[in-house]
Amino acid sequence: MAASSHQPSAVQRAPQQLRTPSNRKTIYDRNLNRSRTAELSRASFAYLFGEMVSYAQKRVTGIQDLERRLNEQGYPLGLRLLPLLLYREPPRTSVRPNRILPLLQFIHGPLWRQLFSRTADAIEHSSSANNEYMISDNEPLVNQYISVPKEMSQLNCAAYVAGIIEGVCDGCGLKAAVSAHNGGTEMWPGKTVFLIRFEEGVVEREGLLDAKK
Repeated sequence: MAASSHQPSAVQRAPQQLRTPSNRKTIYDRNLNRSRTAELSRASFAYLFGEMVSYAQKRVTGIQDLERRLNEQGYPLGLRLLPLLLYREPPRTSVRPNRILPLLQFIHGPLWRQLFSRTADAIEHSSSANNEYMISDNEPLVNQYISVPKEMSQLNCAAYVAGIIEGVCDGCGLKAAVSAHNGGTEMWPGKTVFLIRFEEGVVEREGLLDAKK
């Protein structure tokens, strides 16, 4: 008897639908760290960040080049943190900042709490340049475990955090260049000032919006 040429048809699976938990919480609402304190071990952070700095230090031409590479490492993190933080905000406040002051308050508060479990220490407006603002951190965590040699005393590894801030600013459509500067005082020798220099077009738009009020 000749074998039948009929082939069994492949079993088709019904498309799976995304299941929402009864408490309406999704994976994006959960902290990545499930420990009771929800904090990364400082020893782990110190090791990982030290390795990042060592990697960025390879084949650099000087301090500015090293800080630029650290900034470039932080920038993508800022772009990705922005939508996550907005998703976790209550619905009435989960609006992407589109003005300078709300953006600075977002960086000073929710962003700093996500990164360092506290707010930044100060927000200031430059008295000499209308497009420049400063956010201060008296004790940047990223500098506490980095030993800087004397010949590189001007180096500030918080340039990595400056990159994160720059990514958040650009993600909000408020283009800015962000840099980290040593601003130590007698009380806070490790103080860092993050200088946020917005593009002129951002400041001009801000003025037009203020004029419409």
